[in-house]
Amino acid sequence: MSGDRFRGPATAGQMADRWSGVLIWGALAALLLASTRGAELGKITELVNGGQNMRQFGAEFIRPNFSDLPHDFAEMWITIQMALWGTTLAVLLAIPLGVLGAKNVAPIWVVQPVRRVMDILRSVPDLVVGAIFVVAIGPGPFAGVMALTVNTGGVLGKLFSEAVEVIDRAPVEAIRATGASPIHEIVWGVIPQVAPLWTSYALYRFESNARSATVLSLIGAGGIGQPLFDSINSFAFDQTSAIIIVILVSVTGIDLISQIIRARLA
Repeated sequence: MSGDRFRGPATAGQMADRWSGVLIWGALAALLLASTRGAELGKITELVNGGQNMRQFGAEFIRPNFSDLPHDFAEMWITIQMALWGTTLAVLLAIPLGVLGAKNVAPIWVVQPVRRVMDILRSVPDLVVGAIFVVAIGPGPFAGVMALTVNTGGVLGKLFSEAVEVIDRAPVEAIRATGASPIHEIVWGVIPQVAPLWTSYALYRFESNARSATVLSLIGAGGIGQPLFDSINSFAFDQTSAIIIVILVSVTGIDLISQIIRARLA
């Protein structure tokens, strides 16, 4: 019997790996079962029992009312501007965090505090941060911009630092050999290697923020979200349908533009 078809008994390490895999998947399955009640999955039957309500909702939803289309696009443009500035400021925040949070660039006594700061920034939900800024500076799009900046800055900082940690060290060492300062090593040895990936991450977050900015209207941050939720609360589902179409067209356009930019960077 050939060696490819015959395999000897598994080693202790292989058996340990197999059992650890079984335990991990078993624990995940047990966690899902334990979460069934908390997630109220038993209500899934109401999707069928409430069919009449869904049909009534669908009948109004498929007849969008575009009477306020200019206003809807104006509000959507405000939302896009919030996402654009929130992402831009987040990138400016994430660049130093990404460099100082990389273990191969900064000393450990700098890396650990910076990483904890990034953990805090990205762990607080946008709505909570937005509500704080609404209280501090009043309602309006700027509160939404700052909410997006804080959360996205933490996320991008984490992604940026991970990109820095996998760079090729050869260009950095070559620059260091010339007697350049650490700042020059980062500017000429690190940034050129990670810039395309950083740009791709930023574009992805911009797409995400264009959607997140809609929800921020719930706490008075302005944009298309307020008319959307007003139409839902007033059961004007024909207007809701029109607003969702405006959001869909806008987000799709942003996605297509981002794909073109990422393709040129590849």
